[in-house]
Amino acid sequence: MLIITDAISIPESEIQFQAIRAQGAGGQNVNKVSTAVHLRFDIHQSSLPDEVKNKLQALNDQRISKTGILVIKAQRFRSQEKNREDAMNRLQQIVKSVLVKKKKRKETKPKKTAVKKRLDSKTKQGRIKDLRKKVDY
Repeated sequence: MLIITDAISIPESEIQFQAIRAQGAGGQNVNKVSTAVHLRFDIHQSSLPDEVKNKLQALNDQRISKTGILVIKAQRFRSQEKNREDAMNRLQQIVKSVLVKKKKRKETKPKKTAVKKRLDSKTKQGRIKDLRKKVDY
């Protein structure tokens, strides 16, 4: 059971793991042992609330397919168990990131002194540029 919050959790039966060979350097071990892990999580078939499912599907993430399957590849560690835990933690972080509500932006106006200061500096800069012009007698 992967616990996201007190109210939301994902049973391990909804998460599929597939051991694959890791990429990159690693000597003979990399060619013999399947230490990397593919985690597959079907968003639509999961027991998550509909609101969370919709937000996950709406994420602009290349790991989520059009059919709603989230694929996480974990190959950071040299052991399959650690990569499995890493993939679970990353799934947990993705779901948690969807649950965070963004604050609404409050529009603000600049203060009168700030506006006056900005306009004064523009006027001053304009005068300086006027002094650079050719003098016409």
